[in-house]
Amino acid sequence: MRDDDERAAARLASILSTLPTAEGSPHRTYRTAELRPWLSKKSLRRMLERGLLLRPRRGIYLVPRVPDHVEAAVAEGARVCCVTVLKERDVFVRRNHAAHWHFERTMTRYAPSTRVTTWHWRPLIRVPHPAATHVDIVDALAQATRCQEPRDAVASLDSALHLGLIDLDDLDEIFAHLPARYQVLKGLVDGRAESGTETIVRLIARLLGFRIEVQVRLSGVGRVDLVLDGWLIVECDSEQFHSDWKDQKRDRRRDLAAAAKGMVTFRPIAEDIMYRPETVVAALRGLKVAHRRGFPSVVG
Repeated sequence: MRDDDERAAARLASILSTLPTAEGSPHRTYRTAELRPWLSKKSLRRMLERGLLLRPRRGIYLVPRVPDHVEAAVAEGARVCCVTVLKERDVFVRRNHAAHWHFERTMTRYAPSTRVTTWHWRPLIRVPHPAATHVDIVDALAQATRCQEPRDAVASLDSALHLGLIDLDDLDEIFAHLPARYQVLKGLVDGRAESGTETIVRLIARLLGFRIEVQVRLSGVGRVDLVLDGWLIVECDSEQFHSDWKDQKRDRRRDLAAAAKGMVTFRPIAEDIMYRPETVVAALRGLKVAHRRGFPSVVG
């Protein structure tokens, strides 16, 4: 970068630092009226030419290096919302959704130019800062509860609680603004779950009538994801943390210690939990039936 570009960048950074942040949003827009007290039309044009500012929409500016989907949303007069916000915040989302955008109701006559997005129009729970590029996490979770399948919605809520992005008061606020048919999901939320796959298996086990304990510490074994009916340990393994032989040896030794206590360990993989849940249902049902019958031999 040339010296004059560096000076211009430093000046712009100084100007932007004096403007308030958009609370609840990782990025913000800047309007011409906010910048003109410090920058003339000519200076603004030079900032754009040098790539120090972006102008996705007339009279609206962004700093460079914002994600492409954020710039695209701003260009269409929308805010990033729902599962797109959750994925940015590392909240569990099972499906690879298209981008989700929220439009103010005053824009109902406006048709966005792209067809690869999901649009939201309902009034928000928390009114965002006018410059916010994203809706608040509370609104994103409320939207995602409507947009996802029930198990996935609970998994997202569990994940947000576990990450500390919301608390129980926020959870109450979310469900206070959801229709009656969604209220049953609130009683299923448990922020102790450490992964979305753990939540999904927990909900499957509940459907099958298991008594469920979450994040249980067993002497000689360590902490396990789930204990069902007091005898069946479920560990929801992912490739990220169980990919090398050292990890696998540790897990097998934990399973041996559990077996010495008379407990069985079941380790479904994340791929099956998320994309072939019927196989997990069948396995848990088979284990439950076999235990009830005293595990008779099926060989021969």
